[in-house]
Amino acid sequence: MSEHRRKPPQPQGGGRAARRGQPGPSSGRPAAPRGANGASDHSYGSHSQGPDSYGSGGDGREYGSRAEARRAAQRGGGRRRGADNAPSGRGRGHDQGPPGKPRFIDYPRVGKDGWRRWVPSWRLVTGLGLGFVGSLVVMAGVGYALVGIPNENAAAESQNNVYYWGDGTQMVATGTGVNRQNLTIDKIPKAMQYAVISAENKSFYQDSGVDPMGIARALANMARGGQTQGGSTITQQFVKNTYLSQDQTLTRKFTEMFISLKVGTKLDKNDIMRGYLNTSYYGRGAYGIQAAAQTYYGKDAEDLTPSQCAVLAALLKGPTYYDPAGNADLDKNATEEANRARSEGRWRWILGEMHKDNHLADADYQKAVSKYPEPQGRKATRGMNGQVSYMVDTAKKYVINHSQITEAQFDKGGYQIYTTFQKAKVDALSAAVKKIQKSRLNPKTKEKDKYVQFGAASVVPNDGAIVALYGGDGYENGHFTNNADTSGVPVGSTWKPYVLAAAMQDGTYNSNGEGISPLSKYNGNDHLKVRRPDGSYYLNKDNSFFFQANESNHPWGYITLRKAMEQSINTPFVQLGVDVGMSKVRDMARSTGILEGSMAKDLNPSFAIGTSTPSAIRMADSYATFASSGKQADPYSVTMVKKDGQELPRFTKPKSRQVMDSSIANNVTDVLRNVIQNGTGQNAKVLGRTAAGKTGTTDENKSAWFVGYTQQLSTSVAMFRENPKDHRLLSMNGTAGTDSIHGGDIPTSVWTEYMRAALQGKNDPGFPDAIKIGKIHNEAGAPTPTPKPSITPSPTPTESTSPSPTETTPSPSPTESETCRFFCNDDGGTGPGGADGGASSSPTDSTSPGTGDVRGTGNAGANGSDGGGLFGGQAGQ
Repeated sequence: MSEHRRKPPQPQGGGRAARRGQPGPSSGRPAAPRGANGASDHSYGSHSQGPDSYGSGGDGREYGSRAEARRAAQRGGGRRRGADNAPSGRGRGHDQGPPGKPRFIDYPRVGKDGWRRWVPSWRLVTGLGLGFVGSLVVMAGVGYALVGIPNENAAAESQNNVYYWGDGTQMVATGTGVNRQNLTIDKIPKAMQYAVISAENKSFYQDSGVDPMGIARALANMARGGQTQGGSTITQQFVKNTYLSQDQTLTRKFTEMFISLKVGTKLDKNDIMRGYLNTSYYGRGAYGIQAAAQTYYGKDAEDLTPSQCAVLAALLKGPTYYDPAGNADLDKNATEEANRARSEGRWRWILGEMHKDNHLADADYQKAVSKYPEPQGRKATRGMNGQVSYMVDTAKKYVINHSQITEAQFDKGGYQIYTTFQKAKVDALSAAVKKIQKSRLNPKTKEKDKYVQFGAASVVPNDGAIVALYGGDGYENGHFTNNADTSGVPVGSTWKPYVLAAAMQDGTYNSNGEGISPLSKYNGNDHLKVRRPDGSYYLNKDNSFFFQANESNHPWGYITLRKAMEQSINTPFVQLGVDVGMSKVRDMARSTGILEGSMAKDLNPSFAIGTSTPSAIRMADSYATFASSGKQADPYSVTMVKKDGQELPRFTKPKSRQVMDSSIANNVTDVLRNVIQNGTGQNAKVLGRTAAGKTGTTDENKSAWFVGYTQQLSTSVAMFRENPKDHRLLSMNGTAGTDSIHGGDIPTSVWTEYMRAALQGKNDPGFPDAIKIGKIHNEAGAPTPTPKPSITPSPTPTESTSPSPTETTPSPSPTESETCRFFCNDDGGTGPGGADGGASSSPTDSTSPGTGDVRGTGNAGANGSDGGGLFGGQAGQ
C-alpha cells in the first residue's frame, strides 16, 4: 500500500472514520451508514455516485487525504456528497485543498468565487484574439488561393428574354442569343481607354486593383442596411462585370476583393482594361465597347473619335440617366431633356480631365470639345414591331420595379416573363385606333392632322390585370415612347368624378362634413368668380378677380351636379372642389390608384377639372374602382418570372381592397351612365350594352380623353398632338377638319370600336343599383325655387326605377326633359353648350360646340406635373 494510504490507528467509536460513518481499523466489518436501521452496507448506494465513493463496493477502502476525497467528490459526488463528507461541517465549495487538474480553456475560472468566475483572464483573451487573427489570415490565404481569374469570354454569353401572352403562348423572344464580340486591346482606341481612366480610376496603372476605402464604405453601408456601393477601381468593376453572381452580400464582396487582388497581381493592365471595356454595359442592350459603338454611332469601335469615346465613357456611370435618348419610361427623372443635359455635362468634364491628365493634346482637346457628337436614336430590334414593343417595355419595367433585378442584369437575358396581355384584345385595340385614324385623319395632306398620337389601355376591374394597351405607331416607325404608360397629357374633365365622389364621401364646408347628394345644385353659368369657404374670392397675381369659364356662355343657372357632369360644365365642379377641399379630391383620386407623382402640385381651383397627368393605364385602373363598387387593385402586367427554370419571388397578383363605400362608387357609376345616355359621351351608346364613362378635353384643345367601363373591362383612350422635336403638346384645333377635338368625339369612337370587339359574345351584367345617398346641400347663395301650382312641391326629387320623362320645376336653367335611371332631376335634357360637346347622334361625326375643360383659368390654370407612369415615381413603375 502506498504511503498516503497508511493511517495511524483510530480510537474506537471516534475519530474521522466514525464521524464519516466508516468502519474503524479494528471493526472487522463495515459500519452501518448514518441513519440506517439494520440495512446492509449496500443500501447506501443511493448516495454513492462513483466507483471511488465510500460504500460503493463494500471493500472498506478509505481516502488517504482531503485532496483525494475532493477529487472523488468532483468526479461524481456533487456538492451534496462533498458537504456530507467534509470535516467540521464544511462543504466542497469551501475546501481549501490544492487545485485539481488545470483545463485547456479555464472558463468559467476554477478557484474563483461569484462574478470573478465569469471574468476571462488576460491569457484567455489574448489567446482568442491571436487565434481569430490567425484564422482570418488563413482564410484570406485559402480564399486567395482558391479564387480564379475571370474570363471575359465566359461572360460574353448572351441569352434571349422570352415573353409570353396571358394564355401561355410565346409572344416574342428579345435579344441576340449569340456571343457578343470581344475586341483585342489594339482595336480599342487609346482615347477610350484614357477616357475611363480619367473619369473613373486615375491611379489605374499604379494601384493594386483594390480600393480599401471603397470596400470599407460598401461593407459599412451593407451593415446599415443601405444601398451597397461598388469598388471604385477599374479592376474591381471588371471583376464585378464578369462575376456571375450580382448579389449584394458580404460573401460576394469578399470574393470580389480576393479576385480583384489576384487579378491585380496576375494580369497585365492592358488585359484588365480590355476585359473591363468588353464586359461593361452601355445601355440599349449593348454589352461591350464594340456593341456600344455600333448601337450609338453605327461604326466599329476602332473608328471612334475622342469626342465619341467621352460620350460612351459617360454611359458607364449609368446608361439609364446618361443615354441622351432618355429613359423616361423606366424612370421619370430620365427624360430626354434631362439625360441630354447630363450626358453633355459629363462628356465635357471627361474631355477636360483627359486634357488635364495629358491624355489629350491642346489641339485635340479643342477639336473634341467644340461640338457634342450626337448619338443615333433608338432602333427597333428583331421582333419588336407594332404593339409588342410597348408590351415588352411595360412588362420589363414591371419586372425591374418589383424585384432586385437591375436593367443590366435583365438585358443579359435568360428570363421567361409571363404577362397578362391577351392577344385578341391587343389586336382589337390596335385595329380600333387604326380604323378611326384612317377614317378621320389625313396627315399627308392636312397639316393639323400631323403628329397626332393615341394612347390607350384596358384593365380588368377588381383584378388589375392589363389585358391590352396601345402605345403608339411602333418602334419600327421611330416612336419609342409608350403612350399607354407615360405622363404629360392632362386628363381634363375625366377628373370630375373624383370631385363628385369626394363630395359624396366628405361633404362640403357648407354641409358640416355630411356627404352630399348628386342632386345638390351649383351655379353652371359661364365666367364665374370662385368663392373661398371664408367668403373671399380667388384673385389673379395682379389682384384682379379670377373667373372660371365654360366652353359656351349658355345660361345654365343653378343645376344639379348630375346635370353638370352630364354636360361636363366646369363652373359647378370648380366651386364644388373648393367647397370640398382640393386635398380631399386629391386623396380620393389617390385611393382609386392615381399616383401622387402624376398629380398637379398646385391645388388651385383648376385642379378640379383635370390639370393632372396620369397615364392611360392608371386612368383605366382608377375607373375600374368605380366599376367594382369601390374595390381597387393595382394594375399589373406580369404574373410570373422564371430564371434557369426557377420561379422568382415578388410577382404575386396584387390584392384588391375596398377604398370607398360601395354606395358612393355605385352612385358615381349611375351619374356616369347618364353621361353616355344623355350627355357628352353619347357616341358610346352604339356599344349597345350597359356602360358608364366620362369625356375630357383640355385647355387649347391639346388633349382629349374618354374613360369608360363595364363590369368586365375598364378602358381609357387619350388623343393628343405632340411636337416631335421637343415633345411639347400642340393644339388640336382644326384637326380632323373640325374646330376642335372633344373627348366625346374621336376618343369615344375608338373606345366604342374596341369595347364592341373585346366584349363580343360576353353577357351584359349591368351594374349594381345605386341607392339614394347623401342630402341635398346646394351651393351657398343658391335660390330656393318656387314651384308652379300645378306641381306638387316635394323637398326631394321624385325617384324612378324605370326610364321615363321627369317632371319639371321652374329653374333659372332650361327645362328640357331627361331620361334617368335612379335620380331624376329637374334640369331637363341635353341642352346646348356642353363643355365636352359630342352630343350628336352620329357615332363618328360630332361638331357640337364645347371643349375648354381647362379654358380661361388665368394664373390659376394648369400646372405641369411629373410622374404618372404605371409604377409611380419612375414612370412605368
